Amino acid sequence: MADDDRVVIEHPNRRKASSQLARLVVIVLLLASAGVVLIVSLGGWDTFEGAKLIQVAFIPLYVVLALFVARWSRGVLPMTAALAIILGIFAAVAAPAWFDRDKVGFTDPAISSGVLGLFCALLAVLQVALILTAMIGFRQKWNVEVERRREAAAA
Repeated sequence: MADDDRVVIEHPNRRKASSQLARLVVIVLLLASAGVVLIVSLGGWDTFEGAKLIQVAFIPLYVVLALFVARWSRGVLPMTAALAIILGIFAAVAAPAWFDRDKVGFTDPAISSGVLGLFCALLAVLQVALILTAMIGFRQKWNVEVERRREAAAA
């Protein structure tokens, strides 16, 4: 038997409950954010002036990031936090604008402007939570590997 067959690689930080919880929360926040962006995109599509492509690009991007986090990829967590900062800024700027449109004389979107403003405010809060949990997950060092002999691992 070769030496490579006797070595088992373990990731001890991935077994911790805090790491598993951080991973789950990041995945849920990414998918929830993608869902809220989808709702805002569909609800206000006719009234958007610009940045439609950027807004729609966040949906599959967040789903792909959630898949990478589900596979314990620690490297995408800082990128997730950076994208959450950008989307959070967009959402924080858009929320008051949607509330201002909830008056007579403006084109009515598919979903009420007040509701879209509420979703944008919710999206901004989700992004803050996503930034914090992604950075907590990054500090947990999911990538640490420990080599053990097969006999020691079985014992």
